[in-house]
Amino acid sequence: MNTENAGSQRLGTVICEDNSPNVMEFSFVVEGGPDDIVARRGQFVGVSTDAGVVIARVQDLVRRNRYYQQVEAVREYQSKGEPLRAIFPTDRWQITVAQARVVGLWANGQRLKPYFAVSPGAVVRSVDEDVLAAFLHLDMENGLALGTLDHNQVVFKPSLSRLLSKHMAILAMSGAGKSYFVSVLLEELLSRTREQGRIGVVLIDVHGEYSYLKSVTPADLGLKGDCFEVEHVRGSHFQIPVQSLSADAIGAFVADMSSVQVRDLRRVVSEIRKTSPEGYTLKSLVDRIESDDHIRGNTREALASWLVSLDETGLFGIEAAPDLRSMVRPGKLTIVDLSDFISLKKKQIIVAYLARELLYLRRQGKVPPFLMILEEAHQFCPESRYELALPRPQIETIAREGRKFFALLCLISQRPVKLSTTVLSQCSNQVILRTTNPYDLDHIGRSSEGIDRGALDAITTLEVGEALFVGEVVSVPTFVKIRRRKIEPQGVGSDLLEALKAADRA
Repeated sequence: MNTENAGSQRLGTVICEDNSPNVMEFSFVVEGGPDDIVARRGQFVGVSTDAGVVIARVQDLVRRNRYYQQVEAVREYQSKGEPLRAIFPTDRWQITVAQARVVGLWANGQRLKPYFAVSPGAVVRSVDEDVLAAFLHLDMENGLALGTLDHNQVVFKPSLSRLLSKHMAILAMSGAGKSYFVSVLLEELLSRTREQGRIGVVLIDVHGEYSYLKSVTPADLGLKGDCFEVEHVRGSHFQIPVQSLSADAIGAFVADMSSVQVRDLRRVVSEIRKTSPEGYTLKSLVDRIESDDHIRGNTREALASWLVSLDETGLFGIEAAPDLRSMVRPGKLTIVDLSDFISLKKKQIIVAYLARELLYLRRQGKVPPFLMILEEAHQFCPESRYELALPRPQIETIAREGRKFFALLCLISQRPVKLSTTVLSQCSNQVILRTTNPYDLDHIGRSSEGIDRGALDAITTLEVGEALFVGEVVSVPTFVKIRRRKIEPQGVGSDLLEALKAADRA
């Protein structure tokens, strides 16, 4: 008998049912009285065997009572006004049966696939904290303290490498706690020391939800010294240097520019670089194109029209603002706040530029490893093609190739079904909060390896702040209660009534 789990709380006894216990499932009678809550849905439980500890998760709980099995008898006593419990000892015969699904075998410090059925009569216990942490591949020394395991009092501290090194997607319906979880994640990343390993973070903040972090101090996170840096960049202050853009890069900001048009633009860009080494603007390019007799009339008009349209965004100039190399540093959070813009096209242009240039700089070793967090990702890399999907090629390139250079993505979306399948399939880790849309659930089920039907069904019942972690970050899909964040935004209310009262007082 393996004693690795023998000291844990006793929960119940394995019983025989129609087709169980089998290799993947077993049921057990839960100990305690009728009002005691000993086992909970989603809880990890263990059965000690000679081969190791069989670890399972409670899928469902069923209450049974022999006195209430005969519907006619219950109805008869009801008609007489006599409760059944007043005549028979019904409480004594009420039992709870837990149905558990096996997730693995823990033996000699390793997780193995289950290959045998537990024995009827075996004792079911709670899983020792150290065993469960090791089984799930948690890093209790240097991991990110994101919350606690649901119904198991174990701090959920995933390894930074396992969580981020192969991209991550955060998926949930609106109001389920996506932004709250990202805030907790950022607090953990900012709190890391040099010895633990720090990563540069570029956050694309579409709605200005994270601007409160621009004034965060180490003391707010319980730290000493200047161990991190936060920079807040407003979208209206962003400027893309035209002279740094190739013809192909400019063409990427325009939908459906033909190869002939790119070829003519490439020649004009090459010429103006030679004559204007100090820099030039889009207007200068337009003037060149309009005076170039080698370009056909239709092509000339189309190129000039596109460049004028880009110039009108106010995002292009001679000098870069901010300097991209300074945006990415170990332990630095750069918030790119796009809430100034109503125009989706402007947001698309900035995201496309950042995605392409940051990956290029990382490939060249000019910036350290970084994490790019993209809010409302379905707006920037949608599954279907439409006119303003400008950043999609660049984001898909990072998704496919970025992990080799530690140029990493974190995509946040409330509509997974609208997110590019290419990008989502490259996110080896997914954090899924409450989702009820059946199309999104089906999409999540097909794109998430290792998620079973039971876990998928449980997503619809998650409370705000509860999440399901799926992928390489954990050995099996794991439900987590996200911890409270240390810094609360000031003057931001989530309750409509409070917002109405505040507006009325102003």
